[in-house]
Amino acid sequence: MTGIRVMVVDDHPMWREGVARDLTEAGHRVVATSGEGRQAVRVAAAARPDVVVLDLQLPDISGVEVIRGLRAVLPEVRVLMLSASGEQQSVLDAVKAGATGYLVKSAAPAEFLDAVRRTAAGEPVFTPGLAGLVLGEYRRLAGATDGGARSGRDDAAPRLTERETEVLRLVAKGLSYRQIAERLGLSHRTVQNHVQNTLGKLQLHNRVELTRYAIERGLDD
Repeated sequence: MTGIRVMVVDDHPMWREGVARDLTEAGHRVVATSGEGRQAVRVAAAARPDVVVLDLQLPDISGVEVIRGLRAVLPEVRVLMLSASGEQQSVLDAVKAGATGYLVKSAAPAEFLDAVRRTAAGEPVFTPGLAGLVLGEYRRLAGATDGGARSGRDDAAPRLTERETEVLRLVAKGLSYRQIAERLGLSHRTVQNHVQNTLGKLQLHNRVELTRYAIERGLDD
């Protein structure tokens, strides 16, 4: 995917400009930049980026609060956290607020650009070692909230096709679109279409929410 509309939010001007330059040189369109959280939410509503590259620590409000604000004005926007912090709680807070991915700033430029592309496609992207942490937390939450209510939720759940359920099961295991395509003998585009159809049926916004849905129903076993 090329030509992604990206907004960069970071309170360090040199870092912000460097990230914007890397994105532009890679063929993407930087539609806005900001150094403050509240301003970022206001600007994003007008700029309508596909992806927001967001720092966790901002001078006015936290990155988590910015995510909530962005999701309120742009429900479909993808958020890639790019932070100096790799602390577990920071990662979980960001993902629970609606971030699609989380990358530490020590990532190589090529890794960052790949993360932006995958985030725009709706794939959860995490610095190595963090994906297992997020899936583990979702399993813990699912176990804590199950309480025998799973069967009731399943009765009311939209009906998925056999193929959609198969793809959903692999999503819950943490596989990427490409890995799912190889496993099932499908094209990358076909897998994307199945995921998008499933998101629509379940009224979910991204693969992170889809993963939690699948884990709550035991599809990651």
